[in-house]
Amino acid sequence: MATVHEIAPDVFRISTMVEQAGLGFNQFLVRDEKPLLFHTGLKAMFPDIKKAVATLIDPTKLAYISYSHFEQDECGSANEWLATAPQAKIACGFVAAMVNGYDAFSRPPQPLNDGETLKTGKFSFKMIATPQVPHSWDACMLFEEKNGTLFCSDLFHQNGKTEATTTNDILPSVREAMMAYNDGPFGHYMPWTPRTRGTLQKLAALKPQTLAVMHGAAYKGDGAKALNALADVMAEVCGK
Repeated sequence: MATVHEIAPDVFRISTMVEQAGLGFNQFLVRDEKPLLFHTGLKAMFPDIKKAVATLIDPTKLAYISYSHFEQDECGSANEWLATAPQAKIACGFVAAMVNGYDAFSRPPQPLNDGETLKTGKFSFKMIATPQVPHSWDACMLFEEKNGTLFCSDLFHQNGKTEATTTNDILPSVREAMMAYNDGPFGHYMPWTPRTRGTLQKLAALKPQTLAVMHGAAYKGDGAKALNALADVMAEVCGK
């Protein structure tokens, strides 16, 4: 059962705890003149997430669907959402559109270049290209400029059931999760490249006040400090 919490003004976290995986999966609904959904969730989650969205807006009025990189939890039910909302557009990074979007989605996406702005009404979102951060060539993030919310995908991943928001230091939990994945059978969850720290510093320069995290609690506080600290953790854990 998806739960709904407001993590920033008119930004709602829709979260489903999957016990088998040991973590929660979060989508973010921005309630505005042109509503935006960041992350769609898996196809199997679609009916429940749609019910949660319906507590906030009419799902048929959804205007934009966005995501960081091409994975099922990020955009797996995108076509179901496009069928639900006839006017909705997939707003994604240029590389995401070129590599997967035009072939995978039932309607052509609206590609956004690095630094380009998407307006939904009272809010505007800057597209930030972040290749290989958290992972995948097509990775990108949206930054809501009015209240400083960064939709940061898998960055700051925390395992287990978490509260909706926290002002506590989440880096110990993030490091623990990263170590668990790195020591598992699939190798490094997030790559460390010569450009990773610079990309995280680029995000830190935005000075986000809320970090909307895909897996775990949203962090409210000094986002720049948290992102710079994350760079140190990733260098330690993933840079080996």
